[in-house]
Amino acid sequence: MAKVTQLCVCLENKPGQLAKMTKAFLRAKVNMQAISVVDTATCGVVRVVASPVAKAKAALVKAGMSPCQQTVLLVKVKNEPGTVSAVVEKLSAKGINIDYVYGSAALAGKESMLVLGVDQIDKAAKAL
Repeated sequence: MAKVTQLCVCLENKPGQLAKMTKAFLRAKVNMQAISVVDTATCGVVRVVASPVAKAKAALVKAGMSPCQQTVLLVKVKNEPGTVSAVVEKLSAKGINIDYVYGSAALAGKESMLVLGVDQIDKAAKAL
């Protein structure tokens, strides 16, 4: 488990906007470790854990986007039944609220990643 920086941008909800963002990362040689896109009627909210963070942020700004950043938890878990449940139960037991979660899924038995936005990050980091 690690505390990492997540970048967040709002993209206009029209074709090509996500491609513009990912192309900016490609040009800057930025790797995306995890991404989440949630749409609304007018925009798509993109959360991304990318590295190196400074290059990712600069690439977004250069592409005309206004990123914000937040510290989140990046938790590595095996892709097997019960692992996500174990993580969220530990946080629940400590009274920590999970605002959102997204991640990646590896092949069965391999390592996956969860990105957790929580209300008490230091307490959550200790709990995990």
